[in-house]
Amino acid sequence: MKSWPTTLAILAILLAPPGLAEDFKTINGKIYKDATISRVEADGIVLKTKTGISKVYFVELPKNVRERFFSTPAKTVAPQREPKPEPTKPTGWRTTLANPRALIIFFGIIVIAAAVILIVRRRLQ
Repeated sequence: MKSWPTTLAILAILLAPPGLAEDFKTINGKIYKDATISRVEADGIVLKTKTGISKVYFVELPKNVRERFFSTPAKTVAPQREPKPEPTKPTGWRTTLANPRALIIFFGIIVIAAAVILIVRRRLQ
């Protein structure tokens, strides 16, 4: 019977470490035996033990454990300043008067329109 793959899989499961449990001791002397780390939060770690789930704050842990789990806090980014509002751009007649090229074109169109009106008026008379 060729059941060696099944036997090998069962042995691998049985010999696997059960969750990498550790003992944690706080600076106050409280010991958490066979605790597994559930998650690491910004202010501490959450441990699962036989007795339940506990949160241990970083200030309660020894320096070596704190350094192991507590990454250096990210530098706070200075709040970005609101961009200065752009000065209001002139609109309408102000735009025309502010731009000499537009002013020339504008008066050129007026002169051409006046000339066309005069020509049409003389032809109609």
